[in-house]
Amino acid sequence: MDDSRPIFLQIAEQLEDDIVAGRLPEETQVPSTNELAAYLRINPATAGKGVNLLVDQGILYKKRGIGMFVADGARARLVAQRRDRFREQYLAPLLTEAERLGITPAQLAAMIEEAGR
Repeated sequence: MDDSRPIFLQIAEQLEDDIVAGRLPEETQVPSTNELAAYLRINPATAGKGVNLLVDQGILYKKRGIGMFVADGARARLVAQRRDRFREQYLAPLLTEAERLGITPAQLAAMIEEAGR
């Protein structure tokens, strides 16, 4: 856990990471708030707040009397959200700085390709 950010957000992000990575496939049951709380040694209300954040976004849903499950299409929605965030947080500033430095899109693409090797 990262002390600089609220724990409930970190719980939601970890569940999102597990969904995107395929560790929690769609229609799979997620750990209960009590299980999360015991594992992380936190208040169950804090764990519940993180889970409910994903319920509000339609990423998880509740089966009454059974628990929380990953919703159909959750992975695709999360990947789309993360791609948009990536574009805003990384790509836009990169393109702005490249333009300032006179780096053309073709040169930038070559630099990225070279760095990826």
